[in-house]
Amino acid sequence: MLFARKSQTLPRPEEALPGRAERLFPLSGRHAVNGRSIFPPFPEGSRTIQLGMGCFWGAERLFWQQPGVWVTAVGYAGGYTPNPLYEEVCSGRTGHAEVVLVVYDPAVLGEESLLRLFFESHDPTQGMRQGNDIGTQYRSAVYWSEDVQRATAERLLDVYGPALARAGFGPITTEIRPAGPFWYAEEDHQQYLYKRPWGYCGLAGTGVRCPQPGGTAP
Repeated sequence: MLFARKSQTLPRPEEALPGRAERLFPLSGRHAVNGRSIFPPFPEGSRTIQLGMGCFWGAERLFWQQPGVWVTAVGYAGGYTPNPLYEEVCSGRTGHAEVVLVVYDPAVLGEESLLRLFFESHDPTQGMRQGNDIGTQYRSAVYWSEDVQRATAERLLDVYGPALARAGFGPITTEIRPAGPFWYAEEDHQQYLYKRPWGYCGLAGTGVRCPQPGGTAP
């Protein structure tokens, strides 16, 4: 991930790569850890959310380990180019972020627990980077598909921002907006750290706990 071109400015729609109508690479469709399908339809009652936390390898591992998560997949979202390739996303010319698609049961893993884990497990103040990984594809993002996800993310942002500021961090730069198309990443990237447990993982939180909405630590 460290070799990506260090673009920190998002392209305008007219500047983005054109992409293509169909995916250029095959996908097995099976999660390497639990064997479930990474493609919809998903179980009735489950919810989906797309989360950007920098390099998607470590972020996906974080979520597939959580009780209540049905399946995860890595891909590209938040940009313009249809069916992009990894190299195109790394060029900064697609507008996409590296994200994890998380499919979960809200009766087991509620939105507050899910999004608190999201905020605390990376540094949401770094803009177009995450640690040594520099570029627009590494930005912090919540692409929500349910109003409860949006409301919870905004509420946690309101209490986490001041906590981070007291610890010396800058403003939260997390992008919070409705989920658009999710473009699956190449097979090699799916569950990467399960296939290569010695592989690179740049995921690191700030060490600052996210307070409860009332202002106390959880």
